[in-house]
Amino acid sequence: MSAIEELQAMLAQMKEELAQQRMENQKARQPIEKMSAEVVDSNPYSRLMALQRMGIVKDYERIREKAVAVVGVGGVGSVTADMLTRCGVGKLILFDYDKVELANMNRLFFTPDQAGLSKVEAAAKTLTFINPDVSIETHNYNITTVDSFDKFLDTIAHGGLQAGQPVDLVLSCVDNFEARMAINTACNELGLNWFESGVSENAVSGHIQFIRPGETACFACAPPLVVAENIDEKTLKREGVCAASLPTTMGITAGMLVQNTLKYLLNFGEVSDYLGYNAMNDFFPKMTLKPNTQCDDRHCLARQKEFAAKPKPVKEEVVEETNEQLHDDNEWGIELVDDSQPEEVAKPTEASNVTEGLRLAYEALVQDDTASANTVSAADVNLEDLMAQMKSM
Repeated sequence: MSAIEELQAMLAQMKEELAQQRMENQKARQPIEKMSAEVVDSNPYSRLMALQRMGIVKDYERIREKAVAVVGVGGVGSVTADMLTRCGVGKLILFDYDKVELANMNRLFFTPDQAGLSKVEAAAKTLTFINPDVSIETHNYNITTVDSFDKFLDTIAHGGLQAGQPVDLVLSCVDNFEARMAINTACNELGLNWFESGVSENAVSGHIQFIRPGETACFACAPPLVVAENIDEKTLKREGVCAASLPTTMGITAGMLVQNTLKYLLNFGEVSDYLGYNAMNDFFPKMTLKPNTQCDDRHCLARQKEFAAKPKPVKEEVVEETNEQLHDDNEWGIELVDDSQPEEVAKPTEASNVTEGLRLAYEALVQDDTASANTVSAADVNLEDLMAQMKSM
């Protein structure tokens, strides 16, 4: 056999092996059994469905009916999409226009072999392999341009699982103010609820903010300086300085975002309006921001009027129960009077001082020296004198 024939035989064998490998990969990616409410070992969603068995969620299977748009598939967005995919969300719509770089390998999602691919393409391949049940839709363009913004607006307005219906929620995981303002404008115009999220430039703090147009402050109601003053954020970049990145802070922020997304979509627990995280002292601030009645976004002002016109739920008045009189008449005019004196509590001493934010379960009572001084010992009293006092009464 000549060298050429040997080479051809080797190529044929390699093709056969590659074809066999492709078939095995396709079998591995076959859609797994649809989500079942049974909490059994054969159900791939068993541990998720256990939330329903434990009474945390009434109907976890409703997650299959939800469509979520994730804008920005970077450090926070990629992990967010991963978590939602593993939770079995019905549809994910991914928006981004960057490519995967080796600098992204400090994140929790992308792998070196994906370098050069668009982030949405790389994410779609990974997420489909994790859970083929989830419908993945990708859009590789910059939403801040005029033409792309119109496409973005149309996609979130009609991209729900039901034809012509909007998505159930929009998650902003972008890293610039311009994109946040574009998402804010679109959601205000459509009246869509959305979550804004972000991680600080020094990578040690992050936050999420739940924005309900007209009910809470939108992103334009209290914009940061670069937006309020119309500063080009590109001019704020310092030469030779790049933002820090920690997979821990990214993962924590994504976890807070997805946790509140699930609570909102499945209606359990309390959804945070604003939740922050400071890694330096593990501080988690919470707050609610009211909308600005002088917001620059006209759609925000329109949503505020709509919310103000909605009927508010009436709070039921709590009627205090009065103690009924046990007896209709009180012949002797007897009254019960509380003549007990409050017990004095000892002031904290140096030994009892505790760290700020903590308190003792109880405090020791103060010893009343005057009472003990006025107490007469029975040994100091003469029996004859006591008898004389009783006769004189």
